[in-house]
Amino acid sequence: MTKLEIVDKIFETVAQPKKEIEKVIDEFVRITQETLKAGDKVSLTGLGSLATKDRAARTARNPKTGAQVQVPAKKVVKFKPGKELIEVLKEASSKQA
Repeated sequence: MTKLEIVDKIFETVAQPKKEIEKVIDEFVRITQETLKAGDKVSLTGLGSLATKDRAARTARNPKTGAQVQVPAKKVVKFKPGKELIEVLKEASSKQA
């Protein structure tokens, strides 16, 4: 689902102009980025939480050539789903089976 599709879905249920909805989403993304950049966690009840984690430097291997490549240390974003999201996904998978 793209940002524009999300704006359209919200527009169907909220009596606000699409431009305003898009501004809110943009601001949410900006705040989330700044919070993660500062090393803090973002939690959304019903969805889950985002946090940064340090990934250590390592030696990897190029699968085509077999040559070793040094991968530098970096920060990565980790998503941990919340209980409600896990339950929704369990229900969806049990209905498909």
